[in-house]
Amino acid sequence: MSPPSEHFVYTIPASYRRMENLHILFWLLKDIGWCMIWKPLGISMIFPTLSIALLITWRTRGIKAELAHNLAIVFWITANSYWMISEFVGFDAVQLGYGFTGKHLALVPFLLGLGILAYYYVIEKPRETQPEQVATL
Repeated sequence: MSPPSEHFVYTIPASYRRMENLHILFWLLKDIGWCMIWKPLGISMIFPTLSIALLITWRTRGIKAELAHNLAIVFWITANSYWMISEFVGFDAVQLGYGFTGKHLALVPFLLGLGILAYYYVIEKPRETQPEQVATL
């Protein structure tokens, strides 16, 4: 019988942790570039931030909880990057209809990430915490 999931210990190699810390640095630089309207910095940090998020997601794909959360992060970074670019090029205020503007298209990846987390917490997590059925004679 496998141990209950709440007793599962998740360990991460030091090289992965360093990569995650670098990811945070890139993410902060991207958002500082956005906040300060430093377009070259903000735009140049999209690729490393998103690349490391995808690599982290790939490396943790075997653990459903990690996969769901890391996919949500990938979609979050995608949405923020699109939103930032839409502001930088002036597309954010363009009326698309029904009260939506260019920046509202960022809702698509935001909602995809939210949908993945909702699926995980409503469907997958309850399955993980159910006790195993053991046949007895």
